[in-house]
Amino acid sequence: MDIIGENIPIFAKIAEGIKDHILMGDFKENEQIPSTTQVSKEYKINIATVNKAVNLLVYEGIVYKKRGIGMFVQKGAVEKLIAERRKTFKERYVKALLAEAKRLHYSAEELQQMVIEIYNTDDNPQA
Repeated sequence: MDIIGENIPIFAKIAEGIKDHILMGDFKENEQIPSTTQVSKEYKINIATVNKAVNLLVYEGIVYKKRGIGMFVQKGAVEKLIAERRKTFKERYVKALLAEAKRLHYSAEELQQMVIEIYNTDDNPQA
């Protein structure tokens, strides 16, 4: 998880990183996520910051707490995350891609061909 860069609060980056791991299948439904202490030590971040990230995920219905045991991925979290990210995909990624392609004078056909080529390659990053 990349927690350096951009003007996004660290707790939000931690929450997004956990969401990424859930989407990639690293943490499955009803499976425990790393403890706040583990994350705090691994990234050398104040535990209060990690707690804020986890509390955000609880509020969003992505994880739930088992008292005395830890935090677990909520059933349906993957579908919820996919739906959430699909809503913002066009605004965050497609429009920026098209703006840069236009600055570089790519035609719609050239851009489409690039996307198809990359999408169909074996080394296409899945995450």
